[in-house]
Amino acid sequence: MLAGMHNDVERCVRAVRSKDARFDGWFFCAVVTTGIYCRPSCPVVPPKAENMRFYPSAAAAQAAGFRACKRCRPDAVPGSPAWNQRADVVARAMRMIADGVVDREGVTGLAARLGYSTRQLERQLRAELGAGPLALARAQRAQTARLLIETTALPMGDVAFAAGFGGIRAFNDTVRQVFALTPTQLRDRVAPGRPAAVSGTLSLRLPFRAPLCPGNLFGHLAATAVPGVEEWREGAYRRTLRLPHGHGIVTLRPLPDHVACRLALTDLRDLSTAISRCRRLLDLDADPVAVDDLLGGDPVLAPLVDKAPGRRVPRTVDASEFAVRAVLGQQVSTAAARTHAARLVGAHGEPVDDTAGGLTHLFPSPAALASMDPATLALPRARRTTLTTLIAALASGEIDLGAGGDWDLARARLSALPGLGPWTVEIIAMRGLGDPDAFVPTDLGVRGAARELGLPTTPAALTHRAGAWRPWRAYAVQYLWATGDHPVNRLPAA
Repeated sequence: MLAGMHNDVERCVRAVRSKDARFDGWFFCAVVTTGIYCRPSCPVVPPKAENMRFYPSAAAAQAAGFRACKRCRPDAVPGSPAWNQRADVVARAMRMIADGVVDREGVTGLAARLGYSTRQLERQLRAELGAGPLALARAQRAQTARLLIETTALPMGDVAFAAGFGGIRAFNDTVRQVFALTPTQLRDRVAPGRPAAVSGTLSLRLPFRAPLCPGNLFGHLAATAVPGVEEWREGAYRRTLRLPHGHGIVTLRPLPDHVACRLALTDLRDLSTAISRCRRLLDLDADPVAVDDLLGGDPVLAPLVDKAPGRRVPRTVDASEFAVRAVLGQQVSTAAARTHAARLVGAHGEPVDDTAGGLTHLFPSPAALASMDPATLALPRARRTTLTTLIAALASGEIDLGAGGDWDLARARLSALPGLGPWTVEIIAMRGLGDPDAFVPTDLGVRGAARELGLPTTPAALTHRAGAWRPWRAYAVQYLWATGDHPVNRLPAA
């Protein structure tokens, strides 16, 4: 599967006729006789091929005048895996749009962050996605609006504001154009004649492409959880979120066909950003079939893939936080790394209230950590220097690990810091930046697995052997780690 698949008409027609859910999010199918666009797996009877039109994004289908199908809800599919596999300007822009940059800073802000003019950026996005940044952000606002309309009893004016619309008229027009229903009609479809029940939290489903192996994903997050910031409680992973307009607490529970998500937010304008960051944390927009097809073709990895297909790369909601934690975890056990991080949180994190569990703080921001006294850190002097230098670079913006950051530039600047060797840089690239091809040949777990499997164990030889796993080496690492008996490989006891 490749970006630009919408141009392969024959392949798209076959996918629609077979109702193949693996292609949901890769492209959208519009029907000229009905004026509706759908996901490829839509359960309705497929139209004639000559009446199908294919688009690379929901925004492109909407811009062409098509409305979202009420049956298959194409706006709720997993995102295209292409945006998390690539580091070019279009992929970086898409990650930033999903993180809410256009809503907060406008198209000029997005272009400035990427180092392009607005005209250059518009041209590149239209060429690949059939829609510009405003249309892409509008499609995301429409999805956020639908979630709020259907899951809360908020007045429609508040929904419009929370979803990022500039006014109630733009909100009403967009909802009607995208869903062919007024906001009130959309709410009545969920609870006819009355609004949804008032709740202090929002409950929603996070879709993913099957298969998904929850053991390594949630097991890793639970085993490395920082007390006060993260916890495993009653079969769910919970953590605090630092968001643009406030903070939140999320509860994520793996279920067979989706991840159940409960969000408590101090400002509803952060809803779409929070969802995007949770999806990124759990790597839910991955294409496990493509990953496992390639890795499973290696006779050494094939038994591991067959045993537990669909492994994801556990990522992060805040790459700067993860970078700090990676340095704290250098050359120490998982338990010791958690202890160091918990001390940092207790001393410098912002307190939060959690009536549903035991979370107490937000992880401190680089700005908050920049003023701390290094002597208070129970770390060797060299690692204190590494940590404080990293924090200063993050706080000043010298190193950008954000959703739209340049992966190569970030790697280069991380590598230039004292005490940040290849292992730390690649772990940050894997879990912080989200590079699916990041690789850690010096990792003890990876080298131990290589020894057991008969693979080379020296970093250079193992890296050469791993060339066959590109561009999915970060996923190969998950399969290699799974050979060890460690809590990161399994779900905790409930």
